[in-house]
Amino acid sequence: MNQSNLSLPSGCMLRKATSADQWSIRLLVFSAKLDPTQLNWQQFWVIECDAYGGQSLRNLVACGQLRNFSGTQELGSLVVASAWRGRGLGTLLTQHLINTATQPLYLECLGERLAQFYSRFGFVAISFEDLPQFPRTRGKSSLKEKFRFSELAKRWLRVPVVFMEHRGNL
Repeated sequence: MNQSNLSLPSGCMLRKATSADQWSIRLLVFSAKLDPTQLNWQQFWVIECDAYGGQSLRNLVACGQLRNFSGTQELGSLVVASAWRGRGLGTLLTQHLINTATQPLYLECLGERLAQFYSRFGFVAISFEDLPQFPRTRGKSSLKEKFRFSELAKRWLRVPVVFMEHRGNL
């Protein structure tokens, strides 16, 4: 997918998160009702925008992280503040995270609408059984261990979880 025609709105910037961002990141993730565990600000990228047309007040309006697992990475905690949706920020941030990934990339999302969003970037739905099972290394758990709870929720509670693997831009 060619994202070169997309750019950040005026007054916005994409940057690596800092320790000062950790509470704003938590608030964005909580507001979207996403998994609040494993929020490690060091793994996040954020988009920050002017609050009031060029004044010095800046707000974190989007965030996303690449979680590191044994042999894989997970694109997770991708949130755009509701007032900033529809401006391409989620697309820009997703493409940036894909470009930044250094290992095979996976994600889990809720529902078909989000799965369709991610499929535009070359993610394809896979079964839980198709997730890689790397052994723990240097204290890093496997992605399959992390997704196990979601698989149980999907199977027993009918939660519409979709596991996806990045296979390049299709």
